[in-house]
Amino acid sequence: MNYREQSLIKHAEWQGKIETKVRVPVDTREQLSLAYTPGVAEPCLAIHADPEKSFTLTRRWNTVPVITDGTAVLGLGDIGPEAGMPVMEGKCALFKAYGDVDAFPLCIRSKDVEEIIKTVKLLAGSFGGINLEDISAPRCFEIERRLKAELDIPVFHDDQHGTAIVTAAALLNALKIVKKPLKTLKIVINGAGAAGIAIAEFLLGMGVEDVTMCASRGIICEGDLTVNPAQQKIAKVTNRAHLKGKLADAMVGADVFIGVSVANCVTREMVASMAEKAIVFTCANPVPEIPRAEALAAGAAVVGTGSSEYPNQINNVLVFPGLFRGALDVRATTITPQMMRAAAEGIASCVPEDKLSPEYILPYAYDKSAHVAVAKAVSAAAIACGVAKISK
Repeated sequence: MNYREQSLIKHAEWQGKIETKVRVPVDTREQLSLAYTPGVAEPCLAIHADPEKSFTLTRRWNTVPVITDGTAVLGLGDIGPEAGMPVMEGKCALFKAYGDVDAFPLCIRSKDVEEIIKTVKLLAGSFGGINLEDISAPRCFEIERRLKAELDIPVFHDDQHGTAIVTAAALLNALKIVKKPLKTLKIVINGAGAAGIAIAEFLLGMGVEDVTMCASRGIICEGDLTVNPAQQKIAKVTNRAHLKGKLADAMVGADVFIGVSVANCVTREMVASMAEKAIVFTCANPVPEIPRAEALAAGAAVVGTGSSEYPNQINNVLVFPGLFRGALDVRATTITPQMMRAAAEGIASCVPEDKLSPEYILPYAYDKSAHVAVAKAVSAAAIACGVAKISK
């Protein structure tokens, strides 16, 4: 099937992938008086006296906006907020289908950091959490940092942390196959944007000690002032061997390659230069850094991609529905590193040890039991680290 052509046809048929649904009867005078005026005045006054009751007297507790400015949409780049709508609607559909979270696309006509922050803050009283999506780096770092600091509901930039969580889950299970400990790994990440930096930070937090970051010009080194501030910051905790050169130089002897970059930037020879039982995750879409078959032919033991056409799809959809479900269920005030670690371990645990193989290191995106497992793990972690307002 030509998915691109068929998708355009289906989108014209669907005319939108989500819609609102009435949850209460409004068919009689009595029903209308309860759901709307005059009865509705009483919950309004209750919330006015205690704004926290907006979580129990309205749908706020289960509602999340998917917010973008359209500057980094999929692999399409800066195509604008309206053009990003099909992706945001799709994300909302997955929120509902896999996490029973009511999500709505909010596409903002601004690239100004302060305007975006102000807009989200002004709307935050309507939602139980905030999902940021497809906002270009390095602006996305400041937007998320500020909103996390200034709001009392979870704020999550999926391009950063969703990618990091699912990549970590894939790595945890791949390591069981190649029988290598996390602490001794030499990892190379190609792509030093939002996803690449978040993956590096997350893996370092899990105990990895040797990560080298590469961008389009090659290996990122501490002290290089030609890279952006976010890359300068990550350079202080990565590439401790102070390697210099190109991606090919970094990959020599590496145990793991993680690509969140561009198509066809990795060759067979580069994979062959890696350590024995190498793990190769090529997540560039729609064309990976190296074709799966080429990576396997070059000696990779486990290969994951960003595509649903092949085994081991490394896809954020395994993360965000369950993560928000778990956070909303206990009315978490933020998303902590412990909650993200729990999500990664929850995903990894959904592949039974007796089923684990080089072709099966992650549950399928449509496996609803995986989303339930993530939600439970995240809720428990939120309670354990003291950011949950309620216990379930």
